Amino acid sequence: MRPDQPAADRYADRMADTPPGSPLPSSPAPAAPSVGEAPRMPLRRLGWRRFLALAGVVLLIAACAVFMVFRLGQSLGVQALLIGVAAAILPVPVLVACFLWLDRYEPEPLKYLIFCFAWGAFVSTAASLTVNEFAANRFADWGLPDALTGVLVAPFIEELTKALGPILLLVFRRREWSGITDGLVYCGLSAVGFAMVENILYLGGYGYAAGADQYGPATGAQQVIAIFIVRILLFGFAHPLFTSMTGVGLGIAARTADRRVRVLAPIGGLLLAMMLHGTWNLLPTLTQATGQALIMLYGFLGLMVPVFFGMVGLAVWLRAWEGRLTERTLPDYVRAGWLSPPEVAALSSLGRRHAARRWARRVAGDAGVRAMRGYQFAATRLALLRDGTLRGLDRKPTDQDRSAREERELLDAITAYRSFFVGRDPQAPTGVWDGSRYHLRFPDGTQRPVDAPDEPVVPIPVVLAPAAPPVGYAPSGWPALRPPAPWPPNHP
Repeated sequence: MRPDQPAADRYADRMADTPPGSPLPSSPAPAAPSVGEAPRMPLRRLGWRRFLALAGVVLLIAACAVFMVFRLGQSLGVQALLIGVAAAILPVPVLVACFLWLDRYEPEPLKYLIFCFAWGAFVSTAASLTVNEFAANRFADWGLPDALTGVLVAPFIEELTKALGPILLLVFRRREWSGITDGLVYCGLSAVGFAMVENILYLGGYGYAAGADQYGPATGAQQVIAIFIVRILLFGFAHPLFTSMTGVGLGIAARTADRRVRVLAPIGGLLLAMMLHGTWNLLPTLTQATGQALIMLYGFLGLMVPVFFGMVGLAVWLRAWEGRLTERTLPDYVRAGWLSPPEVAALSSLGRRHAARRWARRVAGDAGVRAMRGYQFAATRLALLRDGTLRGLDRKPTDQDRSAREERELLDAITAYRSFFVGRDPQAPTGVWDGSRYHLRFPDGTQRPVDAPDEPVVPIPVVLAPAAPPVGYAPSGWPALRPPAPWPPNHP
């Protein structure tokens, strides 16, 4: 379903037509969040099945971590292992920061980010190391070159195992996925964890240990520096780039109601990641076999560099798209009287969000800044939730009820956050937004209605008009009291 198509039986429209202040049909509104507290989606009850699954995942990651430490220590030695760890960790903060930068609009829960990184670092590396060694031994028994492992086996097992962690998140925590950006972040962090541990093997084993055993510690240190420059500074983006293809497929699957796309998009992204990884591993093999260094150069410049910059461009565009999503979906809540036009405009870019936080600090101090941050986060989650209903992601009645409950909780949180800074700017006229126009009180004491401009850009929240008494409730439990007023004005 396209975003501009309504969901079945006007379910999404019933959710959005919710005037502020109306009493809830069953239970009272939840307590307002404290300043600085980011509202999250309601947690599922931790039953014994979920507890066993969570414990199993934690034990699996811990067991794989112990296995990798033992194997690397056994093959490299303690000194080479420590040197490899120290050198391999250096680029990790930079790479992690790049993926967190992509996730500025709606940051993902820290526990899921850590899970993906740990999965790639330990589970994926343990499985890949075991399979690659088994394949290398079989090729040796058959008299085939060891390089075939890097071309025919490693790309498939490594990309599959790196993607399994994010795939588990998509299956069991689909509501935490806001689209392709989240796919890039989750898969990228899994790839960064994998690359870190793999670099320990290269830097500590092929670098320091190999050089020190033949010519002494000085040569070992020189080889570590050389491998660091080539493998990390020049080609450090390789693993995240490969796995980002899978992330695109998973992100597409997370925001579509078409079951065929949900299956085919991840498979297509995974196959593309495997082919790109295999092609990259093939380049040095061909270079070594033919003695033509230009093969590696042409492959790097003709394939990897364009793909890299293409993916960077896509990521930056998607980052901006997540901001523009608020402009496309939140006007429904403007018409219903929950938000005012300037607030939606102030959410559409990081620059405007920063300006809104500066304004909140001026009128309400540090508490206002923390409230504005929470408000912006809740509004972004609300936009994603609304977009999901328009796409028809909630097909089951239980999912629809849960989305309605989440919408209510986010709107209550937004109302609580607004109370910290709304109507406190002495430099702005007192204003009330009724869902269709402003009612402003000017310094001379006069008060008159003012239409909203076509492009509201002033990030100053105003007081919202109280709702009329409810006259009935929609099946989802939400009041539907008045038809939506046109917004922006003069637009259908």
